[in-house]
Parts: sequence; structure tokens; C-alpha cells
Amino acid sequence: MRQEFYTVDELKTLLNLHEKTIQRYMREGKLKATKVGKSWRVTQASLDDFMEISQDMKQPEPRDYNAIKVSSVVDIEVKDTQEAIKLANVLTATMNSKDEIHGKTSMNIQFIETENKIRIMLYGNVKFTEDIMSFLSDFIDQNN
Repeated sequence: MRQEFYTVDELKTLLNLHEKTIQRYMREGKLKATKVGKSWRVTQASLDDFMEISQDMKQPEPRDYNAIKVSSVVDIEVKDTQEAIKLANVLTATMNSKDEIHGKTSMNIQFIETENKIRIMLYGNVKFTEDIMSFLSDFIDQNN
């Protein structure tokens, strides 16, 4: 059984890489090569191993969305104090029953009576902010 060998020039074309990059991979041991005379040769098996490692390197690490924190301030106009209390109670109940995926979060609610406005200050991960914003949107749609 004949084993196939590739030269640096053949690999350059095959992998669409600069020859210096291929030589660096050989020096670093990422691409196993054998010196034949004055030039380097790479076996099909070594190339296959390199391609597998290259594919693994291209796979991005999953993002930890708990590491991303978002702060938001939401102002909502309300008709009166009763509507502000209702919204604050619903939001408090929502916070008390939040999902574990939300991690550490905080929400402060302030009623600005002179402007008939409720101000909600949120802090948490992206999923928490997304869920609260979606909830607020649905709540406002239902009560208008």
C-alpha cells in the first residue's frame, strides 16, 4: 500500500494557506512532517489529523450569557396611582417567581406621581432583560 506525501507547495494550494504559515505549523508541531532530503513532506494521516484539529479550533466557544450584564431604565406612563400599584405588584410577583437561568438580578420600581409615570430600573443578564421587556410589552398591550 502506497502512502501519499504532500510537499509544502502542494499543501499551500490544497489548504489555501501561505507557505510560511504551513512551515510555522510544522515547527509548532500542529502539522506533523518528515524531512526528505532538503524538503518537508506530510503524510495523508498527518494532514487528516491536522484538518481535524483545525476544525476543532474553528468551533467557537459557547457564550456565557450570564457574564453579560445589562442595565435598563424603563418609563411607563400610567393613568393614576392605582394603575402604578397594579403594575408594581405584577412586576414584584414576576421577580419573585423568576427562572434560575436569570441568575443574579435586581429591579427597582419608582412611582413619579407628578408625571404619572412609573420608572423601572433593571439589572441582570440578557435573558432576564429580554423576558422582563417582553412581559412589559404584553402587559401594556393588554391594559390599553
